[in-house]
Parts: sequence; structure tokens; C-alpha cells
Amino acid sequence: MKNIIQRSISGLIFVVILISGIAFHEYTFFLLFFTIHSLTIWEFYKISNREKARPQKTYGLIASMIIFTINFLYAINYVDEKIFLFIIPLLLVVFINELYVKNRRPFLNISYTFLSFIYITLPFSLLCHMVLYKSNIEVTYKPEILLCVFFLIWTYDTFAYLFGISLGKHKLFSRISPKKSWEGAIGGALVTLLSSFALVYFFPILEFENWLIISMIVVVAGTYGDLIESMLKRNANIKDSGNLIPGHGGMLDRFDSFIFAVPFVFIYLQFL
Repeated sequence: MKNIIQRSISGLIFVVILISGIAFHEYTFFLLFFTIHSLTIWEFYKISNREKARPQKTYGLIASMIIFTINFLYAINYVDEKIFLFIIPLLLVVFINELYVKNRRPFLNISYTFLSFIYITLPFSLLCHMVLYKSNIEVTYKPEILLCVFFLIWTYDTFAYLFGISLGKHKLFSRISPKKSWEGAIGGALVTLLSSFALVYFFPILEFENWLIISMIVVVAGTYGDLIESMLKRNANIKDSGNLIPGHGGMLDRFDSFIFAVPFVFIYLQFL
């Protein structure tokens, strides 16, 4: 009972901070996700250490922070597209740094450093372009779709868990995540798809069919994101990516579905 209460309180505080940071202003959005992204990167590097890799943690963290900031500055129209040219030397320096480190597997270290940019920094950077819209020289902050993506992910996770513990018999992917079941995944997916009706009512910025497709993207991509993080943790022989949020694990645990779903949602939005 104590663990349930602790988990509920910490989860509620986390949700309030997240929603407030997104909804209040574009600068609170930046500070919030700059922090979350940085903590997630650091957790990933700690996990990779358990797999006998030695990524360039300090440089990788600084470079990822700069890349995220570059994307925000461009999205908010403070700089032009030439700013992205600075990302090239940031990435190439990873190779140069490894020359000065005495390690038998330098390219393993380089690979994990680069993987953090693709796996974590890229999805978080896309958020800047998802919430900031340019019209001539004016920039408008529109966080509604981002908030709805979180709502869909939380809906799917919650109902997949409830259906799973009550009806789950057939394992979804027992080799990677033995607790997940097909019954939970299907039940969670159905409730998430039905949530499209609520979204089109409260957020009519998109048509029903658009919300329905985004819901489908969240379900499929989010499931794979969860499984991929489980695979990462299983290889490292750990239960949670961290202990930052009592009862919920670390940042990577909380955003595993999110960072995999965001790129696909972003791509879909470009065709609307």
C-alpha cells in the first residue's frame, strides 16, 4: 500500500510539472524538455557503461544539449537555418576525442555516443518544431498536439496495464518483456483509439481521422519504444533506467514510448 501511495503521489507531481511546463509558455517548454532530455541522455550513458561501453559522457551530454538548443533557437526564429551547420563539427569531434582515450574498443564507444543522439536527442529536438509554428516572421506557440500525444500515451499505458493484469494470458513479447500481454495491448489500443472522439471534441484543431491516425501511431510506435527500452535494460541486467521518480524509475522509463512515437507523429503532421 505504501508503494502504491508513493507511486501515485510522485506520478501526480510529475504529470502536473509536465503539463504546466508545456502549457504555460514556450520558454518553460524549453527549460522543461532541456532538463528531461539531459537527464535521459545521462541515464542512457550509465546503462551503456554496464554493457562495457565507454561513451563520451561529458562531451556527448554537452553536444546533445547544444543540438537541442539549436533546434529550439531555429524553431523560435532567433537564428536562421545556417545554425544547423554547427552540428556537423559537433558530431565529428566524437571521432577525434576517441583518439585520445586509451580503450580497446573505440568504435563501440563512438557507436553508443552517436546512438544517444539518434535515440534520444533527435526525438526531443523534433518537439521544438512540433510546438512552434512559423508564419512569415511571426512564431506561434501551439502545445495542444504535444499535450494530446502525452494523453494518448498515458491512456494506452494505463489501460494496457489494467487489461493485462485482469485478462492477460498470451505473452506479447516474452523474451524481452514477460509481463506484457496481447490482451493488455489490444485493450489499451481500443481505449486509446476511442479517445480520438474526446480529442476531436476538446481539441478541434485536427479532424477526427487525424486524431485517429495519431492514436494508431502512438499505440504501435509507443509499444515498440517500450519494448526497445526493455531490451536495453535486459541487456544491461537492470530493472529501471534510474530512480529519479519514486515508484516510476528514471526518465528513460517514463519517456521510452514517447521518444519512439514522436518522430512518427511529427512526420505525419508534415503531410497535413
